[in-house]
Amino acid sequence: MTLDFTEYVRARRADIDTALAAVLPAPPECPAVVAEAMRYSLTAGGKRLRPILCLASAEAVGGDPALAMPAACALELIHTYSLIHDDLPAMDDDTMRRGRPTLHVIAGEGMAILAGDGLLTEAFALMAREPATADSAIVARKLRAIGAVAAAAGACGMVGGQALDLAATRPGQADRPPSLDANALRVMHAKKTGALIRAAAAAGAIMGGGDDRVVADIDAAAAELGLAFQIVDDILDVEGASAALGKTAGKDAAAGKPTYPALYGVEAARRMAADCLDRAGEIVRAAGLAESRLMDIGRWIVHRSD
Repeated sequence: MTLDFTEYVRARRADIDTALAAVLPAPPECPAVVAEAMRYSLTAGGKRLRPILCLASAEAVGGDPALAMPAACALELIHTYSLIHDDLPAMDDDTMRRGRPTLHVIAGEGMAILAGDGLLTEAFALMAREPATADSAIVARKLRAIGAVAAAAGACGMVGGQALDLAATRPGQADRPPSLDANALRVMHAKKTGALIRAAAAAGAIMGGGDDRVVADIDAAAAELGLAFQIVDDILDVEGASAALGKTAGKDAAAGKPTYPALYGVEAARRMAADCLDRAGEIVRAAGLAESRLMDIGRWIVHRSD
């Protein structure tokens, strides 16, 4: 029996949360203070979008999602690290994330930095370690997936995008025109947000045993979904409520951040997100993956309210 998408997400999220609980380092090898800090942020909830996309991509190419679960968990570790660091006073300076106080509010800035560092590093240790196998084909998949995720998380990906965002932010100047033009805004978000979403899809397809063509197609579709995610995120910052979002609404405008609503207006931005979904759908259908969960995830991204 095929699960409807709501049930699919619920089941996958439960599987991911169970796996995440097992992979975090714990005392006595890991000092309790940093273990608790990592666990605080990782278990705060969240959509688990990236690991779900990773598993769905493995399924889409006919692979075993169990082989992709370590990569899926690693992606959530990296995503959570990025949120911890993004919320720091030197970055976006936010006090609420996933509906609870941010880690630096609870544990202090130093411990928040270390917890983020720990999550990032553990992600790659996990991908190198699991799945444990002597099968040379699966080892080759692991190496390829590690490379894709590392590139997405690094200076040419998420870190670089965050650097561009910091450079373009103008606190207290929300009434001035956006500091980036359309192309620069797209480049920034392709790195800051889109790169890790693309890596989630690509890593899943790689670990699922997809050939080069289908991995490239899934990557291209995920690039559209990553842009759609950021556009919707920008819209929700304008229209959403903090309680629903799980983070402080209105922060982007107050900080003078370049966003899609600031550059185009909310309605045009909403149309742009829908266009991204349409383009992703065309890629998925042309690749023969229309029966997969990929476009269900795309619609979830575009129509979400948090």
